[in-house]
Amino acid sequence: MSTSQAPTVTAAQGQRNEWLLVSFTATTNIADGVIKVALPLLAVRMSHSPIVITTVAAALSLPWLIAALHVGVFVDRLNRRTLMIGAETVRMLSVAVLLATFLSHTLTLPLIYAMAFVLGVAEVVALVSAASIVPSAVPRRHWQRASARITGMEYLCNGFLGAPVGGFLVAAGFGLALISTGSIYIVGAILLALLAGNFAVRSTTARRAVHEEIKDGLGFLWQHRLLRTMALLITVMAGCWAAWLALIPVYAVGGPLQLTARQYGLLLACLGAGGVAGSAVVGPVNRLLGRRWSMFVDIVGSFVLVGLPAVLPAKPAAAWAIGLAAFVAGAGGTMWTVNSRVITQSFVPQELLGRFSAASRLVSWGMQPVAAATAGALALVSYRLAFGAFAVLCLGLVYPFLKVVTSAAIAPADEPEPADSALAATPDRELSVTEPTT
Repeated sequence: MSTSQAPTVTAAQGQRNEWLLVSFTATTNIADGVIKVALPLLAVRMSHSPIVITTVAAALSLPWLIAALHVGVFVDRLNRRTLMIGAETVRMLSVAVLLATFLSHTLTLPLIYAMAFVLGVAEVVALVSAASIVPSAVPRRHWQRASARITGMEYLCNGFLGAPVGGFLVAAGFGLALISTGSIYIVGAILLALLAGNFAVRSTTARRAVHEEIKDGLGFLWQHRLLRTMALLITVMAGCWAAWLALIPVYAVGGPLQLTARQYGLLLACLGAGGVAGSAVVGPVNRLLGRRWSMFVDIVGSFVLVGLPAVLPAKPAAAWAIGLAAFVAGAGGTMWTVNSRVITQSFVPQELLGRFSAASRLVSWGMQPVAAATAGALALVSYRLAFGAFAVLCLGLVYPFLKVVTSAAIAPADEPEPADSALAATPDRELSVTEPTT
């Protein structure tokens, strides 16, 4: 496959687009944070069973497993901004359905699951499009800065602000929480409409059958040892986070910690606070230690996140330590995300970014519903067993990370200009550069 160069972006357009994307990220992630607090707590009103509550998280993430590859094809075929606006519209309509049924006292668990699934599909479209739109919206020299700002805003608004705001709004009334969420999605769509430029994909290859184009994304991912290994590492870490996020509502509110909705929101805010801190220090840490060790913090943070609840006494006082673990995990997650985005943007051709992002997230995020369901099943036996099993999985990541994610392998991400197009287009050549003979 030949590559297509990113559209030329002027400095003024790049600066405008960067701030619009950061602002969009802020609005949509506040709404996401609120809805991800509200949906499980709506389910908690109907049942305290761990498997019932974790099914909400599984429904939210299931679309990554069954729809991501097809979404990636359309992201590489259609206008990426239009797709993002459409995703915001679907989110708004889904929240409207939840609001109408809640106010009419007809809301049921199956409907919560269905709306969680629809919101999950919209999230797939929005995130795959957003991951692919940055290189065509912002000049290369600002990719890391834009990625750091966007990632930091994700954590600030989804976790640090979205979670406590969601807790406070739910405490004030589910109706208010849902109305606020729908309104914020509308603001996000307006911000996207203000982006400068044409975000349609200019491919140099003829359009083919969907399944053939899906193979391109999967093949590109599989043939790059570095990118393949990074995807597999994040698969396990994403599974650990999914298990924690699926269990923590019932563990903290309906289980041993006995937190209120507001306290639960503050607990999740620790995750967001860590993410904000990580976005602030990722640049200095990269310069001081290098991208490799900056990314390693995520493995440490993921282990601490799921490991502490497995060993701490199941008492309300443990919430403080669990909050600290969430802070560390949030910081590590930001540093991994910022660096992995720059690495991906440096290796993957523009016209393949949608399919590659979808394939990568299918492998990684597709594990989330499986992990959430597994965590719920294990929690029926013991919360310690559920959290401890995923902590052990995190420990297993250390060796493959140190073996494959080397400083030499990720060096092209620090090049001042895009890598040679032939190199980017030929995965086998990348392997010869990044894999020294042993």
